[in-house]
Amino acid sequence: MKQSGAVGRLATLRLMAQRFAFVSLVVAAVALMILGKADIILIERTRTAVADAVAPILDALSRPATTIAEFSESIRELASLRAENARLKQENLRLQHWQTVARRLDTENSVLHEQLNVVGDPDSAFITARVIGDLGSAFGHSMLLNSGSRDGVRKGQAVLSGEALIGYIAEVGDRSSRLLLLTDISAKIPVVVESSRTRAILSGDNKSRPKLNYVAGSPSISVGDRVVTAASGAAFPPGLPIGVVASVSDGVIRVEPFIHRHELEFVAIVDFGLGGILPFEKPAMPERRRRGADN
Repeated sequence: MKQSGAVGRLATLRLMAQRFAFVSLVVAAVALMILGKADIILIERTRTAVADAVAPILDALSRPATTIAEFSESIRELASLRAENARLKQENLRLQHWQTVARRLDTENSVLHEQLNVVGDPDSAFITARVIGDLGSAFGHSMLLNSGSRDGVRKGQAVLSGEALIGYIAEVGDRSSRLLLLTDISAKIPVVVESSRTRAILSGDNKSRPKLNYVAGSPSISVGDRVVTAASGAAFPPGLPIGVVASVSDGVIRVEPFIHRHELEFVAIVDFGLGGILPFEKPAMPERRRRGADN
């Protein structure tokens, strides 16, 4: 009888606890809110203490996930490096092949020059100028350089970036000069398509890709063919790289230049000793450096 009475009391207490649990939680929440408003410092200290106590546990739980993520990233990088290594090996083999071909052709070229008694091109003098202004607009593409006639600059001189032709000098002042880019609507450059030796005129139209006009004959010009300068009109020496054929559609051939205007900071103004593309009074280029002198 005693046992059954104790069990009955426990059941009654459990029922009472379940019945008033929700009310108790609401009362506790309201009390915490009142306490938080009354003593903010106490709540902040309590929250900080709880955070300090939980932080080591969370840090310990997060480390395995971080380790797994780092390991997965290492595996991906290793796979990428293996693929890159294989690609570089293939590229190295191709470069070694073309190096062998280039050496053989250079030797043959030297022998033929000696047998034919070819007169070599004279060394070209050049100065380096900084681009100090972009004068480009919807009506023209040109740039201002910080070298002028006092430095030996004259109209028609070729302007290069690296080994690629980017334009020529159109106007010369005492301390400055204006570079007319290949993409300018006024620029007309005699060129040759390297693969087919087809002659044409590279004409700018104020777009990023100039076009080929007056193409000689009916050649087969393909995308990717290199375009270099021609010796026509004593404007430029032959073989200066300009760009590659980018598109051939509806009879319009567009050329992608090797160098774009936004990449220009320093340029080389080169005196090849030719008549130039514009008339000029020929001053002497200062004896600063000569292209090819170190070769």
